[in-house]
Amino acid sequence: MAKFVLAGRADCPYYAKAELLADYLQKNLPDFHIHKITQHPHVWEEWLKDLCEKNKWSHKNSPIIWRELLDRGGEGLLLGGYNEFLEYAQLYHGVTSSMTTELMKIIAQENLETHIEKELEEEARKDLINPLQVWITSASVPACYNLIPILTSGEVFGMHTEISLNLFDNKEAEENLRSVVAETQDLVAPLLQSISICTRVEDAFRQAHVVIILDDSTDQEVYTLEGCIRSRLPLCRLYGYLIEKNAHNSVRVIVGGKTFVNLKTVLLMRYAPNLAHNIVAVALGVEGQAKAVLARKLRTTPSCIKNVIIWGNISGNNYIDLRKAKVYRYESAIWGPPNYSRPVLSLIFDSEWVNRQYVATLRKLTATGKQFRPILAAHSIATTLKYWYHGSPPGEIVSLGVLSEGQFGIPEGIVFSMPVKFENGTWIVLTDLTDIEISEQIMTRMTSDLIQEKLIALGDLVSFQPYQSETDLAKGYEKTTLPTTYNNQENQRVSDAVDFLDPIPQTISEKPHSQELINDSGDKTVEERQIN
Repeated sequence: MAKFVLAGRADCPYYAKAELLADYLQKNLPDFHIHKITQHPHVWEEWLKDLCEKNKWSHKNSPIIWRELLDRGGEGLLLGGYNEFLEYAQLYHGVTSSMTTELMKIIAQENLETHIEKELEEEARKDLINPLQVWITSASVPACYNLIPILTSGEVFGMHTEISLNLFDNKEAEENLRSVVAETQDLVAPLLQSISICTRVEDAFRQAHVVIILDDSTDQEVYTLEGCIRSRLPLCRLYGYLIEKNAHNSVRVIVGGKTFVNLKTVLLMRYAPNLAHNIVAVALGVEGQAKAVLARKLRTTPSCIKNVIIWGNISGNNYIDLRKAKVYRYESAIWGPPNYSRPVLSLIFDSEWVNRQYVATLRKLTATGKQFRPILAAHSIATTLKYWYHGSPPGEIVSLGVLSEGQFGIPEGIVFSMPVKFENGTWIVLTDLTDIEISEQIMTRMTSDLIQEKLIALGDLVSFQPYQSETDLAKGYEKTTLPTTYNNQENQRVSDAVDFLDPIPQTISEKPHSQELINDSGDKTVEERQIN
């Protein structure tokens, strides 16, 4: 019995001709059997080189045909290419091929299309069998500890999606990571297929479907704001390179944390340009804090408040927009069905509270380090991922840090928090919203910081210059600073300055403008102004 293997480049006309000849021989000769292998044109040369090295053959073109001798204890006998196979068919079986060149090309194109379809089907089958590879950076930080139970519960990726967790951190954190692994295994989570530790940089993000970037755990001290900004570049450059090199081509990267979130996101995009659309920054932490403070004022549940929009720098100078905010199931003289809502601003009659106390409360949370505590950070990341995979609630506005393409007059090339919705596995900026224009001064104040951060990180700007409007300069406006550490030992000062520049509440700024000692693991100095 003759057993032949015919292998070739999927779009090769000579492979197509040899294939039809082999099919004819197999159909008409009971002792002739053929096994066919096609390879994508992009991988053919590498595959052929490995095959020839393994079998000590010398062959450089498509197709390649060999005879299997396994039944005789041998590995295989090389026959050659198309010409050798044609000679074999004529000599031993008296059969030849009269296929035209045009027909060879048509069949070769069909072979390539069929091969690509099979590859896609195989990839889909693997996705059903193989677990979702989830990588978490800086996995020794507390936010990771709180995130793992949510990810393994099935709430984020679905109740039928198994996951494999990969905890990535430096070598010094290995003992801590092993403790996290042991506790995670004790959960006996049905959807957790495996959990592993990675401390080798070159192995990071291999076959990753999801990458979660947390704040880097470091005790390194920097003595200037500019130094703090520049210190983000090396790690983001490394992560961007490794993600593009090692991760799955459809990987989703989500950046969280409490320091320079927008900056880290835009740097990752710069060094992983092919994945830029799949890299986002989490803004739901700020949104959650804003809703919680409103809910306490209105004496309702934070989850009943929807459509609070966070504009700008997630961990810095941002604008909390309540113009679209609504409250559902609110106890008042007016009641309605579950889908009935009322504008938040129409229910808060105390404008003084909105313009001063509301801002001061959020500022205090930021100053004491409570704005992005581990539980909130983990929940914000998990909720964003859940929306990304399964869609956000219909009709609901979600805040997300994405790369600006000029929407809403935002300069291109910076990561900016703006209103979006999630659907069909992606996000869409809600550019069709009405009555959400932002004054030029507020927009300039937010974008100025983000542009300067990016330029300083890339070495195109030497020093950071805090934005000052003409009104600020005319009034001799004095900036307010808040402590840079969690222990809040320095004196705090709350500015009573109010600008009547825009009829919309309220702007919250958090930016380390002070030249005092800044510790990477602490909070930043805060500048805040309330816009009436």
